[in-house]
Amino acid sequence: MNIKKLLVDFTTVFAVSLIVSVVVSLLWNLIVHGTSTIDWETSFRFAILFGIVLSWIETRRSKGK
Repeated sequence: MNIKKLLVDFTTVFAVSLIVSVVVSLLWNLIVHGTSTIDWETSFRFAILFGIVLSWIETRRSKGK
C-alpha cells in the first residue's frame, strides 16, 4: 500500500466533498429557510466519510489490477 498515494487521494476527495457539501448546505438554507447559514458539522462528516471510503475503494481497485 502506497501511503503517499492514499493520503493524496484522501486529501483530494476530502476537499472536493467539503466544498460540495458546503455549497449544497448554503443553497438549501437560502432556498428553503431564507437564511445564509452553513451546516459545518454535516459538511465535515460527509467529507471525512467520503475521503476515507472512496480512498479505500480506489486503493482496493488498484491492488486488484
